[in-house]
Amino acid sequence: MKKIVLSVAAVFAFGFAAQAQEVESGFGYSKGDVFLSGSIGFGSSKYTDGAYKDNSFSFSPQAGYFVNDNIAVGLKLGVSNSKVTITENSDAVKVNELSIGAFGRYYFTPASKFSLFGQLGVDYTNVDMKTRDVKADGFGIELAPGVSYFLNSNFAIEATWGLINYRSVKEDTDGAETSSSFNAGVDLTNIKLGLVYKF
Repeated sequence: MKKIVLSVAAVFAFGFAAQAQEVESGFGYSKGDVFLSGSIGFGSSKYTDGAYKDNSFSFSPQAGYFVNDNIAVGLKLGVSNSKVTITENSDAVKVNELSIGAFGRYYFTPASKFSLFGQLGVDYTNVDMKTRDVKADGFGIELAPGVSYFLNSNFAIEATWGLINYRSVKEDTDGAETSSSFNAGVDLTNIKLGLVYKF
C-alpha cells in the first residue's frame, strides 16, 4: 500500500515540476473549448479463496465545455458488463450497467501541455442482472483527481483516479431495501486512462 501511495504522489509531483516548462501556444484549454473523451477498461480478478472469478469490461465517453479558462462542465455516459463465475460449479452471474451523469472539472494549469485537475461527478445507474432476472436503479457521486497531457494541439491523454465515491442502489421489487457503499483511498481499479479530442 505504501508503494502505491508513493507512486501516486510521484506522478503528481512530476506534474507540478513539468507544467512550469510545458506552456506552449496552441496546447491546453481555454474558455469556449469543447472536448470529447473516452476510456475503455478491462478487468479480471480471482478471489483469494479461489471460489469466484470476475471478468469485466467498461466504456465511458464524455463531452465537456469550458465555461471559463479553468472550469469545464459536461455530460458522461457509462456502459459496463461483468461476469462473476462460481468456480466449483461454473455457475455465472452476468451484470449489465448503464449510467448517465454530469461532471464539473477544475484545471489548475489549463493552458499547459501537462495539467492537474479535480473532477466531481454525479450519475444515475440502471443495473440488469441477466441470469437472475433482477433489475435495480441507483445514483453515485465521485470525487476524482486527474492529469492530462497534450500530444499535439488537439489530442491529449488523461488519467483519473476515483479517490472518493459513494453509491446507492435499490432493486426494482416490492419491499426491496436500498444498499449503499462508500469508498475512499488508494485502489488501482479506480484508475481510468482515456484519450481526449479538443475541437
